[in-house]
Amino acid sequence: MDEKDWNILRTLYEERNITKAAQRLYTSQPSLTYRIQQLEKEFDATIISRGQKGVEFTVQGEYLVQYSKEMLMQLQRAKEYILNLENTIKGTLRLGVSGMFARYELPFIMKNFLYRYPNVDINLKTGWSSEINQMLHKEEVHLGIVRGDYNWQGNKVLLREEKICIASINPIDFDELPTLSRINYQTDPSLKSLIDNWWQEKYKVPPRISMEVDRIDTCKQMVLNGLGYAIFPSICVKEEEPLYMAPIITNDNKPLLRKTWIIFRENTLQLAYVKAFIDFLSDYCDSN
Repeated sequence: MDEKDWNILRTLYEERNITKAAQRLYTSQPSLTYRIQQLEKEFDATIISRGQKGVEFTVQGEYLVQYSKEMLMQLQRAKEYILNLENTIKGTLRLGVSGMFARYELPFIMKNFLYRYPNVDINLKTGWSSEINQMLHKEEVHLGIVRGDYNWQGNKVLLREEKICIASINPIDFDELPTLSRINYQTDPSLKSLIDNWWQEKYKVPPRISMEVDRIDTCKQMVLNGLGYAIFPSICVKEEEPLYMAPIITNDNKPLLRKTWIIFRENTLQLAYVKAFIDFLSDYCDSN
């Protein structure tokens, strides 16, 4: 087995479909099937079986997939280490970033970072903060940018804090919120929990939810058209947008805040381009 075989097994395991795996690997279906057959001959074992729902891996196949993942990770580490021995800051930075931060803050940050370090390539994955946290636990990324507090035992740096606000096209009396139409959007569980806990402390009745939408941008458009109010982190509303933003104050007279963290492992700082990005992020936040 070699790197090509490791990639074949990992990709096929993810797709569970010969055709889709071949497309991802830029090869033909017969070629991929032939290579799997050769591996089965090499190990004298059946690796996969085909069913109505796609490809299923045998116990032996599952073991080889795990072996392939470990070998690919070791190979990636070796390449990174060798590249890091050079004096210039170069390499492929693997980032996992909260979708909201990626949408509203990351493009400007990446533009300026790559201007300063043009020899760094970026491999970016976005998703819910809970998903980014899992990516880091699995060592799929060098560092993560997550919003909210998660169970992470490694290094973490507070990137920023932002206020959670009531957003509407007209000023709102907080005492009237339970009687007003609220528009909800799908969001990270930690933000939902933060908002729900505040509401339960403040009011004795549930909110009057008039709409459930999939994206925060859709929700914002509904609010801009006067269809109700919403609860947004301040990161997602620009100053020029005609919305009234009233910060939420908790019962102990403090603003309800959403924290954004950089999380990473100590050993990744040995990679010059990872340390350069963390330092760049810290400088960016200090200046804003």
